[in-house]
Amino acid sequence: MVETGQDNPQADPYAPGARIEVRDTEWMVRTCTRAHDFDEDGWVIRASGVSELVREEDAVFFTGIDEVRPLRPEDTRLVPDLSDRFTTSRLFLESVLRRTPLPQTERRLAMSDAFLLDRKVYQQRPAELALRGLRPRILIADVVGLGKTLEIGLILAELIRRGRGERILVVTPQQVLEQFQRELWTRFAIPLVRLDSVGLERVQREIPAGRNPFLYFKRAIISVDTLKNQGKYGQHLRNTSWDAVVIDESHNLINQGNLRNKLARLLARHTDALLLASATPHNGDTRSFAELIRLLDPAAIADPDRYSPPDISHLYIRRTKANDEVRDQMGEEWPERGPSRPVNCAASDAEERVFAELAGTWLGAAPLDGGPVVTKERRLFPYTLVKAFLSSHKALETTVEARLTALTGPDGGTLKDPARHKEHAALLRLKETAKGVGDDDSAKRAALIAKLREIGVGPRSPERVVVFSESRPTLKWLRATVPGALGMTEAETALLHGELPDTMQQQVLADFELADSKVRIFFTSDIASEGVNLHQQCHQLIHYDLPWSMIRIEQRNGRIDRYGQEHQPQFSALVLTSETEGAFDDRTVAEKLLEREDAAHRSIGSVEAVIGEYTAKSEEDRLLRDLLAGRTVEESVASAEAAEEAAVEVASMAGFFGDSDPQDDLPEPEYAPVPRLFSSTEEFVLTGLPVVAPETEVNFEDGMLAFAPPEDLAHRFKALPASYLKERAVTARLKVTFDRHLAAEKRDEARTTRSAWPEIGYASDLHPLVEWLVDKLQVRLHRSQAPVIRADVPSPVFLVQGVYSNELGQPTVVEWMAVTGLPDAPRVGDMFEVVRAAGIGPGMINTGAPGDLAALQELVGPAVDAARVHLDAQRAVYDAQIERDLRAPEERLADFEQMALDGLGEDWRRANRRGEVDATVAEQQQLMRKMRTMGEPLLRILAVVKGA
Repeated sequence: MVETGQDNPQADPYAPGARIEVRDTEWMVRTCTRAHDFDEDGWVIRASGVSELVREEDAVFFTGIDEVRPLRPEDTRLVPDLSDRFTTSRLFLESVLRRTPLPQTERRLAMSDAFLLDRKVYQQRPAELALRGLRPRILIADVVGLGKTLEIGLILAELIRRGRGERILVVTPQQVLEQFQRELWTRFAIPLVRLDSVGLERVQREIPAGRNPFLYFKRAIISVDTLKNQGKYGQHLRNTSWDAVVIDESHNLINQGNLRNKLARLLARHTDALLLASATPHNGDTRSFAELIRLLDPAAIADPDRYSPPDISHLYIRRTKANDEVRDQMGEEWPERGPSRPVNCAASDAEERVFAELAGTWLGAAPLDGGPVVTKERRLFPYTLVKAFLSSHKALETTVEARLTALTGPDGGTLKDPARHKEHAALLRLKETAKGVGDDDSAKRAALIAKLREIGVGPRSPERVVVFSESRPTLKWLRATVPGALGMTEAETALLHGELPDTMQQQVLADFELADSKVRIFFTSDIASEGVNLHQQCHQLIHYDLPWSMIRIEQRNGRIDRYGQEHQPQFSALVLTSETEGAFDDRTVAEKLLEREDAAHRSIGSVEAVIGEYTAKSEEDRLLRDLLAGRTVEESVASAEAAEEAAVEVASMAGFFGDSDPQDDLPEPEYAPVPRLFSSTEEFVLTGLPVVAPETEVNFEDGMLAFAPPEDLAHRFKALPASYLKERAVTARLKVTFDRHLAAEKRDEARTTRSAWPEIGYASDLHPLVEWLVDKLQVRLHRSQAPVIRADVPSPVFLVQGVYSNELGQPTVVEWMAVTGLPDAPRVGDMFEVVRAAGIGPGMINTGAPGDLAALQELVGPAVDAARVHLDAQRAVYDAQIERDLRAPEERLADFEQMALDGLGEDWRRANRRGEVDATVAEQQQLMRKMRTMGEPLLRILAVVKGA
C-alpha cells in the first residue's frame, strides 16, 4: 500500500473513473478534491465500490488517513472476451464512455436533444451562458411563461454529463414543489426527493436521528420557507457542499438581512453552480440587485451604485415574449393573448351606501394628515378600507373587525386609547353599513356569475376558469355562494390560499392540471401568481378584484399565458362602479392599471421597464403616496414613466428588463460530439440489461420496455413520491420508453387520469435505469483487466483512456487513444476511427478462439508509455484553451480590484472595505488556480483489438 496522503501531502488527485485499492477492496473514483485541512487529511476521494463486498456502496476516503493504492495501467492483465459478438467488451467500453465526464474545456452543449421537450434554441441559451462562465452561475430573468424550469433542467443535465451535477439542491416556493419535481422527472428523468412536510417526516423515519438529510439524499427539492429555518437546518447546510443549487423566484432573496437572504448567501458559499431564476429580479434598488448578482460572482460589481447590463452580461439573461428569437421559434405554438376586458358592475343601492360612508367619512379633506377620522401616521388606512370593499363586503367586514379588535382588544370593550374615539365610532358605522350588503346585493358577484355562464362554465361543462382575488374572506365567500347559483357543487371548485398546508397547496394545483378533474372554477389568492402552471386545461382568467399593481396583474395573467398554452388566453376584470359623488371605485385606479398593463405587455413584453418599479409592493406604495398627494392614477403613472426616462441611473436599470442579448445575428448554438459505440440509448439498454440481470424477464413491445426491477435498481427510485411509486407500481414493474413521441403521449395522457405522473417514463441518458446499467457494467471486469477483441485490424491496437484533472476533481484533459505500431514504432490515433474501421459492433462474430495472449501482454508497458507521451503533448493543447477561457475572468477581476480601490478615494485605507476587496480577489484567484490542470494523469487500457 502507498500512503499517498501522509508521505506526500501534495500528492496528485485521482481522476474521475480511476480505480483505486483501499482497505483491500477496489473502488472507482467519482471525485477528488482538497480537504478543508489539507495538511492533516490530504485529498477527499468520493468513490463507488467495485469489489463484491462493497459493490453498489458509496464511500469517502481521506488520503491523509487511508492507505490508497492506485491501480497502475502497466499492471493491466489482458483477458479474452468469449461473449457472443464481443458484447461484454462493447458494453464495457460504452459504460466507460458514458461515465467519463466531458472535459472542462468542452463548452458546447452535449445534451440538448436528449429530453422530452420541443427543441427551442432560445431555451438552450441559458445553458450556453452557464457553460461559458468561470463557474456555472447565472440569473435567468426571462419574463413569465417562457419556460424557466425547462431552461434550468437543460443546465442541470449538462452539469450532470460533466460530472458537476451529482449533488443538487433546488429551492422553490412551497406551492410549486411538486410541479418542479414532476417537470424534472417526466421531461429529464432527474429524480429529486421532495422535502415538504410529508417528505421530511419520511426522512425522519428513514435516517438515524441527527443525521444530515442533505447527505442522505444527494438530489433534493425543498421550499424556501422550510429551508430558511436556520436554527433547524443551518448546521446541516453549513456542513454540506453542493455541485449545483437552484433558487427559484429568487427576487425573494433581495432584502439583505432577512432569513431568505442569509440562506442564499450560505448556499452560495457551499456550491459550485448557482442558478437563480426570477421574472422580476430587480426591486428598483441598485444596491439590492448588486447583492443578488454578487451571490453569483462577488467580483462582478465594484460599485453597487454604478453599474450597467454589460457589467453582468456573463451572469444574466433575460428575454421577453417580444424577443425576436422567442417569437420566431414560437410561431403558432403560443397564441397571442387576448385583450384584458373590463366588465363594469354598477353598484347596488346597499353598496352605494358603503361608497357614501367611505367617501364622506374616510376620504375627506387633508388626506396627507389622515383625513377627518384617522391620524397622520395612519393616513393610508382609508385606502386599505377602500381596497377591501372593492374586493367584497365580506373583505371589508373582516378588515373593520380586525381594526376594532386592535383598538379595543378581542372583547370589544373600552378603547385602549381614548383619542381614537372618532375612528372607533366611524368603524362601528362602517361595520353596520357593510353588514347591510347581502349576497344578492353584490354587483361583482352577480357579474361573475353572468360571466361564468357566458364563458360556458357549469355542470358537465369542459370549460374552466381561474378567479383571482387578493382577499381570503372574498375567496371563501365566493366558493361558498357561487357554485350553487350555477347549479354546481363545491366539489367542482377549488380554493387556494396561503393558510393551506404545503401538501394541500400542491395537491390542489396538481388536481387542477388533470383533464378528468371535476374542478371547473379555481378560486385563488396571489399565492398562485408566481411560478405556478394553470394553463394545462385552462385559458380563461378573471380578476375578481384588481391589485393596484401592473406587475401583479402581469404575474397573474402569466399563469395561463405561458409556453405550452394551446388556446388564446382570455382575461376579464370585474370593475365596480359608483354614482356616489367622491366615491373611490374601480375606475379610479384598477381599470386604468388594467389598460396600462395590457399596453405595456403588447409593446415591449413586460411592464417593469415602463414604470420604473420592479416589485408589486414598491409600485403600489408609490401609487398610494401619489394618491395621498392628490394626483390621479394617470398622473402617477406618467410621472413614473417620465422619471424613468430622465434618471440616468434608473434608466440603466431599465436595461435589465429588456432583452439582455442583441437580437441580430445570434449564432446558432454549437453542439458537442458525444462519443458512443451504440447507435442509441435504447440499443445500449436492450443489449446490456440481459447481461447484468440475466434472471430478469424483460418485455419490449410497441416501444415500451417493462420488467420487474432488481432490488438495487428499485432502490434508486426512492427519491420519487411514494404515492407515485405506489399508484404506478414503479418498483414492482418498471415501464419506460425510448420513443419521445410515445413518452409525450403518455405524459399528456397522465393529465387525463387521477395522477399527473405518467405510467410510462421517458428513459433519457440520465434515467436511473441507464445510470444503474452503466454502474453494473463498470464493475463486471476484475480489477486491472482489459478484454481482448478480435476484429479486422492489421496489427494489435490498444484502446487507452487518458484523463488529467484539476484540483477541483474536474477533468481538464480527456483523450480516447488507439495505440498501434508496437513495440518499435508506436503511433497514437483516434480510438473511434479505429473502432469504426475495425467494424466493432453488433454484426461481429466471436469464434471463441482468442489465441495466445502472451505476446500481447508484453506490449502493455510500451502501449502505456506511448499513450502517456501523447497525452502529455495533448495536455498543452487543452491547457492553452483553459488559459484562453480564464483570460476574460482574469481581466474582469483586475478591473474589479482597480475600480473598487479607486472608489475608496482618499479613504482607501479603510480596513473593512479594503479587506473585503482583497479577500474577494484572493478567493477568485484561488478558484482560477484550482481550475488549471495539475498532477499525474489517469491512464487506463480499456481493451485490445487484435487481428484474426
